[in-house]
Amino acid sequence: MSRWGPDVEFVPADASHIATIAERMRPADRLEVLAASGFSPTEALERSLQKSSRAWTTLVDGNPEVMFGVGDLNVLTLTGAPWLLGTDAVERHFRVFLRQSLDWREQLLQRYAVLRNVVDDRNEVSKRWLQWMGFELSSPAALGVNGEMFRLFEMRR
Repeated sequence: MSRWGPDVEFVPADASHIATIAERMRPADRLEVLAASGFSPTEALERSLQKSSRAWTTLVDGNPEVMFGVGDLNVLTLTGAPWLLGTDAVERHFRVFLRQSLDWREQLLQRYAVLRNVVDDRNEVSKRWLQWMGFELSSPAALGVNGEMFRLFEMRR
């Protein structure tokens, strides 16, 4: 960490980043992946990385803290599914994260006409971030493996 704050770097996501993020994943993200898929944090990161057309890892002071990306939902309609899973570093360094999020959004909207996925309705931090980014959130619906409530989020170019 410099005296001005953390050293934050965005690098292409790699499977070697998964274990350290998975073992320290935010509780809200843990609950979300379990409710959405029944997967463990490790399984969720592995599958998300495998299904992504583009994915990155955020390193904070050299440590993998956040992995995020986008997978193709429909190449004909240019619809992508953005995702992000990480540690509490997201909340500790939220100013840096928010600034970089806008750049990420713009990169994705150059490639995709529509960005769409779901968020666990209990995940207040993620819902606020998605709204701040400009995504529209639907009303909650029982979409989880055990009927947990999720909201569709969507953004159009």
